[in-house]
Amino acid sequence: MAAAKKVFGAAEASDLVNELRRSFDDGVTRGYDWRITQLKKLLVICDNHEHDIVEALRHDLGKPELESSVFEVALLRNSCKLALKQLKNWMAPDKAKTSLTTFPASAEIVSEPLGVVLVISAWNYPFLLSIDPVIGAISAGNAVVLKPSELAPASSALLAKLLEQYLDPSAVRVIEGNVNETTLLLDQKWDKIFYTGSSKIGRVIMTAAAKHLTPVVLELGGKSPVVVDSNTDLKVTVRRIIAGKWGCNNGQACVSPDYILTTKEFAPKLIDAMKHELETFYGKKPMDSKDMSRIVNSNHFDRLSKLLEEKDVSDKIVYGGDKDRENLKIAPTILLDVPLDSLIMSEEIFGPLLPIITLNNLEESFDVIHSRPKPLAAYLFTHNQKLKERFAMTVSAGGIVVNDIAVHLALHTLPFGGVGESGMGAYHGKFSFDAFSHKKAVLYRSLFGDAPVRYPPYSRGKLRLLKALVDSNIFNIFKVLLGLS
Repeated sequence: MAAAKKVFGAAEASDLVNELRRSFDDGVTRGYDWRITQLKKLLVICDNHEHDIVEALRHDLGKPELESSVFEVALLRNSCKLALKQLKNWMAPDKAKTSLTTFPASAEIVSEPLGVVLVISAWNYPFLLSIDPVIGAISAGNAVVLKPSELAPASSALLAKLLEQYLDPSAVRVIEGNVNETTLLLDQKWDKIFYTGSSKIGRVIMTAAAKHLTPVVLELGGKSPVVVDSNTDLKVTVRRIIAGKWGCNNGQACVSPDYILTTKEFAPKLIDAMKHELETFYGKKPMDSKDMSRIVNSNHFDRLSKLLEEKDVSDKIVYGGDKDRENLKIAPTILLDVPLDSLIMSEEIFGPLLPIITLNNLEESFDVIHSRPKPLAAYLFTHNQKLKERFAMTVSAGGIVVNDIAVHLALHTLPFGGVGESGMGAYHGKFSFDAFSHKKAVLYRSLFGDAPVRYPPYSRGKLRLLKALVDSNIFNIFKVLLGLS
């Protein structure tokens, strides 16, 4: 007989946070040794359970083994190794300069753990987007609760099992469930909430956090544009767009190309090249390909179908368009010049559909991008150096990649996060550690050299000397002391 599911209500949610807060207050998570131990165990999970993770992802999303092993497990392994190697440096206080105002003194910036944090992850990369923030939270010395997405149930169950098996339960917990459990968690007071998902739910998260003045990191999404110049290597460009769109969870990725901007003159060549390379990658019957993920569930399938079936959109398909609801498959689909006010150009697609919008000249691409909410990523393909520089300087997005798609998220030296409606806050590498740390200012002053000038009764001479000290102007200080000012 199956064990009865544990009830998780308001009392259980409150008790959970209180238990973790006691652990944090007792100093369980603050020490270097505890952090290192937990990180090593996360690395063991990556090393010993890669097959289990691949199978869970196959069950939830039909992900090919290569995508699962490289884009989830390998990236997590790298994050663990980096944290293990750099943690001592990250934890060390940063020296800060002092001034004449505080002389004699020394100053430093101390990275202090925030306390008890909540990580709410997404279904599209359920291991990477769950454990990567947890690595940052643990590295920074926090107690953490992970709420995986219920839309990837096999991955959620495996995460709960593995983290309970390997990590310290007094400070790291996983809560499975749906909207009810998430709502109960959001009702609690946290020291930070880290959410990955849609802008719609991001607003719900932020509203809940505001009740307790809880800071948030929101990793959202948006419509990430790809600008393609005629002055480019067409074959390489097309192959990289395809790999970044359909080769990354079949377009179900927050940094997936959402639409292409190119000139009317160049569009036919681009489309022909895309058709050729798509057939090379996925065959004449891409719905049968084992190298492409499926749509996560019927609700998302129906949402994508609605985008395709809208009036003035369905007749714009120039490639693909095949659908199989029973098997949750949609073929790679290219559309040409759909209306800019259509649904497919108004909301994030998050699937295997890719509109191409043609322009009279590439200059117009800047107007199109600037007229829309700031995206999580923006991409440009060109050999033109001046165009590269202008794109990087004038397009506002969470990240910019020139001549490739999505590869910036694999660089731990770059922050990954959004701007405006595509999110707030950033992580990866040390940025993850910083996201879950408070940068505490610490000033050490000597009790010697106390200056009467700061104390009443005040005088014009004291005023002139204090102004010179605050300005750190040695020349003016000497002038005041010599009575020349």
